[in-house]
Amino acid sequence: METTVPAAGRADAPPRRPGVLLAIACAAQFICVLDTSIVNVALPPMQESLGLSATGLQWVVSSYTLTFAGFLLLGGRIGDLWGRKRAFLGGLALFALASLAGGLAQEGWQLVAARFVQGIGGAVLVPTTLSLITTGFRDPRARARALGLLTAAAASGSALGGVVGGLLTGLLSWRWVLFVNVPLGAVLALAAVWALSGRQPGHVRGRLDLPGSVTVTAGTALLVAAVILGEERGWLSVPALGCLAGAVASFAAFVAAERRAEQPVVPLAVLRVRPVTVANSLSALTGGVLPAMMFFLVLYLQQVLGLDPLIAGLALAPPAVGIALGAQVASRTIERIGPARLFQLGTLVATASLCWLSRLEVGGSYWTDVLVPSVLAMAGFGAAGLPLTVTAATGLGPERAGLASGLLSMSRQVGSAVGLAALVAVASTVTASAGAGAEALTEGFGVGLLAGAGLQAAACLGGFALPRRSHHAG
Repeated sequence: METTVPAAGRADAPPRRPGVLLAIACAAQFICVLDTSIVNVALPPMQESLGLSATGLQWVVSSYTLTFAGFLLLGGRIGDLWGRKRAFLGGLALFALASLAGGLAQEGWQLVAARFVQGIGGAVLVPTTLSLITTGFRDPRARARALGLLTAAAASGSALGGVVGGLLTGLLSWRWVLFVNVPLGAVLALAAVWALSGRQPGHVRGRLDLPGSVTVTAGTALLVAAVILGEERGWLSVPALGCLAGAVASFAAFVAAERRAEQPVVPLAVLRVRPVTVANSLSALTGGVLPAMMFFLVLYLQQVLGLDPLIAGLALAPPAVGIALGAQVASRTIERIGPARLFQLGTLVATASLCWLSRLEVGGSYWTDVLVPSVLAMAGFGAAGLPLTVTAATGLGPERAGLASGLLSMSRQVGSAVGLAALVAVASTVTASAGAGAEALTEGFGVGLLAGAGLQAAACLGGFALPRRSHHAG
C-alpha cells in the first residue's frame, strides 16, 4: 500500500518561498507548452540546413507532441512516488539536454530524436509543476491565484510559440529555438534547488505500477500517433488505422492491468470521482479550440491579408494579454461564484467571440475583425480554464496530486491534438469545396472557427455537471 510521507513541519504550512515557487512553476509550464509550436516558423530553415524531407519536417513537430502527450500521466505519478523536487530537476535536465542536442543536430534524424526526448522531459515537468502548486499553496484563495497565473502561463505559451520562434529565427538562427531552453533550464534548476524542499506535501512511498504505466503510455502515444498519421497520410490509411487499433488494445490492457495491480498507476476508483472525470472530459473537449483559432488566424493574416510571417506573429501577441486577464479575473471570483458558473461564463464569452471571428472577410480589418474578438476569446479561455484546473487538480487529495495533474495534462494534450486535427479537417474540406483563392480560404477558416464555437457551446452545457462550489482538497 502507498503511505503518505508528511512534509517537514506542519502539513498545511505555506511554501517557504511562495513567490519563487510560483515563478519557477509558471516558467516551466510556459517553456514546455511553448515548445509544442516554437519550431513551426523555423521549419523552412531547418529543412534547408539539414536536408529534411517533408515527412521528416512533419516529425520535427509531431515527435515532441507524441512523447509529451504519451508520458504525461507517468510523469505526474513519478512526482508522487519519487518526490516532486527530484522529478522536477530530472525532467528539467532531460528537457534542457535534449534541447541542446537538437540545437547541435547535423542530421535530420538527430533533431527528430532530440525532440522525442525533449517531449519526455516536458511530460515530467508539466504535471510536476502543477502538483507543486496544488500541494504547496494550502490556502484556497492563494491556490486559486497561483493556479490562475499558471493557467495564464501555459495558455500564453500556446499562443506565443510562433512569435518567439519567429523572433529567434529571424534575429539569430533556427538553432536558437532549441538553444534558448538551455540557459533558461540552468536558471530554473538553480532556483529549484534553492526554493524547493526535499519532501513536498503529499509525497508518498510506493512502487511504480510498471504494466499500467507502460500500457497507458503506449495507448496515449498511439492515439496521438493515429491523429498525426491521419492528418499526414489520410484517416483511412493503414498506419493511422493500425495506430488506432493499437491504442484501443493498449487501453484495454491498461484496464486489465489496473484491476490486478496492488498499487495501480491510476486506481479505477479515481475514474468514478465525478468532478475529476467531468473536468477532464471538458478539458479534452475544448483542448483543440485555442490552438485551432491561432492556426487559422496566422494563416488568415499571412495568406489572405498578406502580412509578413514575423509581423503576423507579432500581431497575435496581444491576445496573450486576454488570457492573463481572464485567468486573473477568474482567480478572484471563483470562490464567490463557484467553478460551474465561472466555467460557463468563460465558455460563453469564448463562444460569442469565436462567432465574431468566424465572420472574417478577404478585405477585413486586423483591428476590428481579428484583434478585438481574439482578445475577448482568449479572456474567455483563460476564465474557463481555471475552474477545470482547480476541480481536476485538487479533487484527489495531496497524496495523488501528481496523478491528478497528469490526468488533467494528458486530457488537455490529447484533446488539443484530436480537436486541432478535427477543426483543421473541417476548414480544409470547406476550402476544397469552395474552390481556390483567398475567398475559399477565408470561408474555410470561418467555418472552422464556427465549429470551434460549437464545441465551446457544448462544453458550456457540460458545465452544469461541475461543482457549484469550490472544492479544496487537503
